[in-house]
Amino acid sequence: MPDSSVSTVLHVQQLGKEVSSPEGTLTILDDVSFTIGAGESVAVVGASGAGKSTLLALLAGLDLPTHGYVELNGTNLSSLDEDGRARLRAENVGFVFQSFHLVPSLNALENVMLPLELGGHEKPRAAAREIIDKVGLGERWSHYPAQLSGGEKQRVAIARAFATEPAVLFADEPTGNLDSRTGAKIMELMFELNRSSSTTLVLVTHDSALADRCDRVLALETGKLVSDSKEAA
Repeated sequence: MPDSSVSTVLHVQQLGKEVSSPEGTLTILDDVSFTIGAGESVAVVGASGAGKSTLLALLAGLDLPTHGYVELNGTNLSSLDEDGRARLRAENVGFVFQSFHLVPSLNALENVMLPLELGGHEKPRAAAREIIDKVGLGERWSHYPAQLSGGEKQRVAIARAFATEPAVLFADEPTGNLDSRTGAKIMELMFELNRSSSTTLVLVTHDSALADRCDRVLALETGKLVSDSKEAA
């Protein structure tokens, strides 16, 4: 269990997700419960179809559970309407995806500025320049996504995700489209930002070496949480 002295960022209680299919009701997640504390790095692992991406969507309030609930920074996501969940995400959550999801018509700096501007930051350009420098793209800030390598695009995506200093960063296979060397550099950057900013990192990955670097590993198997391992301090 997480250290009781650490504040809780995510509390998941008896979470279940069912969907209708031609064969009848399909259970994607079944009675999943855990708590994640501030600043932790947590890997979610399991075979394809185990429910990892569904769990991530529920944790972020992008989808609602059939049973149970998720509390994000003390707020029950199921108690909010879609607009309320969007506001809570904007204030508390960052995302990094396998396919980057950058806006092609904006340069690197403008992509990072976007959530800062939407959030009403007083100096979005200065804040974006600072984190662009931190991820090692100080010389590439004016380049558009089409002019950047895969690793550079992911650095921009990470800078954008951390720019708002979110309580929790969700990363879905963030190195999936990168070669192993570039992927290793990207994960080093994410772990460093996780440590320096106290942002909680929740990482879906097939990479066991990557999972082993996290504080905890949550293993899913056909929708059930089969283990929750934590490294000894």
